[in-house]
Amino acid sequence: METKRKIRLVDSTLRDGSHSVAHQYKEEEVRSIARALNHARPYAVEVSHGDGLGGSSIQYGYGKLSDREAIRLAKGELKDTKLAVLLLPGVGVKEDLWMAREEGAEIARIATHATEADISAQHMRLAADIGLEVMGFLMLSHMVDPDMLVRQALVMESYGASVVYVVDSAGAMLADEVRSKVDALRSSLQVEVGFHAHNNLGMAIGNSLAAIEAGASVLDGSLAGMGAGAGNAATEVLAVVLDKLGIDTGVNVYAMMDAAEDTVRPVMHRPQIIDKASLSLGYAGVYSSFLLHTLRQVKKFGLDPRDILIELGKRKVVGGQEDMIVDVAMEMRRRSTQTGR
Repeated sequence: METKRKIRLVDSTLRDGSHSVAHQYKEEEVRSIARALNHARPYAVEVSHGDGLGGSSIQYGYGKLSDREAIRLAKGELKDTKLAVLLLPGVGVKEDLWMAREEGAEIARIATHATEADISAQHMRLAADIGLEVMGFLMLSHMVDPDMLVRQALVMESYGASVVYVVDSAGAMLADEVRSKVDALRSSLQVEVGFHAHNNLGMAIGNSLAAIEAGASVLDGSLAGMGAGAGNAATEVLAVVLDKLGIDTGVNVYAMMDAAEDTVRPVMHRPQIIDKASLSLGYAGVYSSFLLHTLRQVKKFGLDPRDILIELGKRKVVGGQEDMIVDVAMEMRRRSTQTGR
């Protein structure tokens, strides 16, 4: 008898999802989401500020809860699934990994820009040394070709990553590009390949399936698609689609649906839709977490968000350059005032 193919699902509602609520999850919301996810049993649940451990700041937005508080609250509910954290070197520091481990984290996902895997060395090695499963995130993977992505993935593999992700942070990829890049990693690495989708072009589920076809064995999602920009691949949809394909995820499909419908939708600040601003993120290839920051400047300066996002795309901005949003908005406002537009 043929053995069912297995895919590990990682739910990021309590990390990437926090972007869509400006990192303002309340204590009971963290508990209830973690409780619902524990019942649904994904492989892991990711918990931290949307920009990773240490992300609560004026640059990225202050969180209502500290990372320690959020991890402790979630860990109290997660009995049957693992707790993961995300860290961007330079935003989070090694002490944050120690703290996460002390509070019960079991997985560290270390994220860098797709050309900067070398800055993950000390964090990955520390995570492995203190007993955490290490996953590498190559953010904004659409900005580099497959050969460059392979070289960077091999660096993360050498530092101890057991999974290296192709990360479509801007939701800018189409299926053929996903297949090409996942296949390149799968053909070159000894470790597993993961895929993290955003839905700015409406491609999150389709691209996740393309990633599986090319050999990815770990997928990310968030309940109700909650996340930066137009959101992530919806975990409940991934669970149902993979089940229909006969792929084993270990997920309780009904419980995952219930978690999205009954627990997450009531706490969402706005519908997770593809509007003109989030669509422009994918079109321009701009980091999905830039959306709310851009909308704040739109309100302040009276500009079209599409103009700001397209200009940011032309400048090839990356995560950590959120201050450029203000610069671009001020320049555009100044030009429009000078020309009388």
